[in-house]
Amino acid sequence: MLASPEMLRHLCGMVTTSAKPRKSPQMNLADTRLFLEALARAHPDAKSDLIYTDNFYLLVAVVMSAQTTDAAVNKVTPALFAAAPTPAAMAALGEEKIGQFIRTIGLWQSKAKNVAALSRLLVEQHGGIVPHDRAALEALPGVGRKTANVVLNVAFGESAMAVDTHIFRLGNRTGIAPGKTVREVEDKLVKRIPPDLLRDSHHWLILHGRYVCKARTPECWRCVAAEWCRFPDKSPPPLKPLPRR
Repeated sequence: MLASPEMLRHLCGMVTTSAKPRKSPQMNLADTRLFLEALARAHPDAKSDLIYTDNFYLLVAVVMSAQTTDAAVNKVTPALFAAAPTPAAMAALGEEKIGQFIRTIGLWQSKAKNVAALSRLLVEQHGGIVPHDRAALEALPGVGRKTANVVLNVAFGESAMAVDTHIFRLGNRTGIAPGKTVREVEDKLVKRIPPDLLRDSHHWLILHGRYVCKARTPECWRCVAAEWCRFPDKSPPPLKPLPRR
């Protein structure tokens, strides 16, 4: 009997679009800890993939990373910060010249405008220092709640949870924090993750979503936390090629 295309896609671990995915039930609190502890063991030195040397560099890099990979941002920021290492120098460099350094990343025109403007505000309103305050951060051009959460978490050591596309997907797929909106997932994660794990969970979840629990086809067969994941349609391992005769 020949296998159907749908069967072959399932055997190879590919996600099909013909069937509506089943909703994952919410993970219980005990399993939430075990799930995250498994990720912690897999990523003992988890940290941001963005390259930065100080809080200003981090802030600008995070602003630039919107709808752009960290790898792409890391290619343009060293030259930019060599030319303008401080908020005052960046403001003096100006939107047009900033744009010349970052043309290879997505939405570079608006990002160049925002980086120039936020640099001016840092000089004018904060003495050239990145503020340790959510409201002040979110008042800066190009800085929304997610960017502010990254800065508060990474730069200032707060247990803030920045929900990007990876964490939003994991929150719903694994059942750790199901929600229809980014803010709902964020609030549930903050409420349900044990306080001693909350700050680092931001990095564990991003790395897991980026490299294992991928959007199109989660690689469940190599997930260290699969035992506690509530995703009902786990992907099987891909078929091994037949040996040559």
